[in-house]
Amino acid sequence: MAMVSSRLVFLVSICILISQAIAQPNFLYHFCLNNGNYTSNSTYNTNLNQVLSSLSSNTEIDYGFYNFSYGKSPDKVYSLGLCRGDAKPDICRSCLNNATNLLTLLCPNQKEAIGWYDYCMLRYSFRNIFNVMEGRPSFYMWNRNNVSANLDQFNQDLRTLLDSKRVQAAAGGSLRKFAAGNATAPNNQTLYSLVQCTPDLSDQDCSDCLAGAIGKIPQCCGGKQGGRVITPSCYFRFEVYLFYDAKADNASSPSLSPPPPLVPSVSPPPWNNTAAAKGKESNKSQTVIIVVPIISFVVLIIISFCIYLRVRKPREKPQSESVDEIRRVESLQLGFGTIKVATDDFSDANRLGQGGFGVVYKGKLFDGQVIAVKRLSKNSGQGDLEFKNEVLLVAKLQHRNLVRLLGFCLEGIERLLIYEFVPNGSLDHFIFDPIKRAQLDWARCYKIIGGIARGLLYLHEDSRLRIIHRDLKASNILLDSEMNPKISDFGMARLFELDQSIGNTSRIVGTYGYMSPEYAMHGQFSVKSDVFSFGVLVLEIISGRKNNSFRNGENIEHLLSYAWKNWKQGIISNLVDPTLKAGSTTEIMRCIHIGLLCVQENVADRPTIASVILMLNSYSITLPTPSEPAFFMNSGTESNIRLQWENDSRVTESNQSKSSCVQASINEVSITELYPR
Repeated sequence: MAMVSSRLVFLVSICILISQAIAQPNFLYHFCLNNGNYTSNSTYNTNLNQVLSSLSSNTEIDYGFYNFSYGKSPDKVYSLGLCRGDAKPDICRSCLNNATNLLTLLCPNQKEAIGWYDYCMLRYSFRNIFNVMEGRPSFYMWNRNNVSANLDQFNQDLRTLLDSKRVQAAAGGSLRKFAAGNATAPNNQTLYSLVQCTPDLSDQDCSDCLAGAIGKIPQCCGGKQGGRVITPSCYFRFEVYLFYDAKADNASSPSLSPPPPLVPSVSPPPWNNTAAAKGKESNKSQTVIIVVPIISFVVLIIISFCIYLRVRKPREKPQSESVDEIRRVESLQLGFGTIKVATDDFSDANRLGQGGFGVVYKGKLFDGQVIAVKRLSKNSGQGDLEFKNEVLLVAKLQHRNLVRLLGFCLEGIERLLIYEFVPNGSLDHFIFDPIKRAQLDWARCYKIIGGIARGLLYLHEDSRLRIIHRDLKASNILLDSEMNPKISDFGMARLFELDQSIGNTSRIVGTYGYMSPEYAMHGQFSVKSDVFSFGVLVLEIISGRKNNSFRNGENIEHLLSYAWKNWKQGIISNLVDPTLKAGSTTEIMRCIHIGLLCVQENVADRPTIASVILMLNSYSITLPTPSEPAFFMNSGTESNIRLQWENDSRVTESNQSKSSCVQASINEVSITELYPR
């Protein structure tokens, strides 16, 4: 009994140490990556202790960057520490010392972990993390205060400032890639910014990393007076007050500036180390008062959990998961009777449309909330598995440019999905309708293009899972009452292996015309498949024409063919729908240029969606010249493969020795890649 009590005291002490470390004012966030475990007395544990000890005790380095490794494979440990560029060496070492003590407590027995403080970052891994640019896992923080006026000018000033600092930091040497500075913002405000990369990155990798982080401003902190995006390889921060040592402005030498006053971070402590963190920060003093009871509560929860883990009876680990995953979202389940009443017994008057899933109905719940109900048809290709996939997948997705799942019904043979009602219907009803088309001026079209891109960025990089939509098209973009776009339809979710970025399938699903050539012809898909579809969609929005055959005078042409021909001849304005010609010519031409970059045949040549957002928002970036779209390109000289969009929705792959056709299926649309968040 005495032994149990002493062990409990020890565990409680450890838990208190963890909670105290987390409660330190400049602790931000951490991730424990599930990439393997080690035991307490293992060689890996010994090597980890050795490398962390070397990092925290080193007094020779005074430029804030530490990278050490120790041991031999497979137990070799790599560690990397980075201090903020305006931190004095003693503050830097103190921060790293705290981090080395805390991170192994927060992530016991896990081979890979990363943690951030205001003044330093520490990570360690069993794999080589040196000279490698990594943008995930990441998290955001933002100032609670909104920009009060002149938001467009504020955003432009912010983008110009961050771009200039990005270039300056990327040009730094192998000891430090850091830049800080300020600029004038609207209403006589001063805008301050700080950017930094790990110095082991190349100039290009540093620039690309910061460009990707800066491209996340709209979903991170759009319209806010301050914010930051933090990744393993780079980060940036901006505020309308001075938050760093002013002597570090435009710093270029490896020697560090005198220490700034320690400004406590008043962010709420992290609650979950598997989801992307989105903290909130403010320079308001009263916020600190709110944090104190929250920290106390967290301390109590951690201590209670540690005691529970120690005293609970051991039990055998189940060999298989027999519990249906649908129970994970039981709180979203609604009764069939409730939905039947809401839709007036699924009356034709409430019918909104029909797709591969089945019929969609408008409904109204008892509380007055208007909903859209998808009713699985009996002869639909989607069965229980696809239905559960969509529920489990979409329930985890929360973004203003994605349609929100409100609930589901699974009763007897009935399978229903309940979504938010989006009053303006789908985008195709506007861009391809000569009457409704007039409601879309260029400002709205530009807003729709940007919103779709931000929704895709969330799916590709910022959600808990990596989602490849595979059926991005105009009919799957819904418009709310303010004409904000919302991506819909996630009916065929599948899980990627960890770190997998390219997949193969023998079952081609989606809509031809929006489908990338490598996917349509070879079943290969990646995030660049969605980029191709996005490029087609951009050209459709601007031209008002579908990417299938349309009559151009006496000839039948395809949109990509028509766009490329006019681009080569320097008369790309012919592509622009007349209703948009009153808009910004520069923006329209730039969007066409981006669209053509997205539909290139070579997957590597297409930009990522993060780069697309940066291109849309920053005119300081020079766009590369696009190559010929996939519609025209041959995949090799011997096989003579050509991609053809046919009227019967099939794709033909042909060469000298074989010919085959693959029939498209409808509305089977999503791929999921697990990624640490």
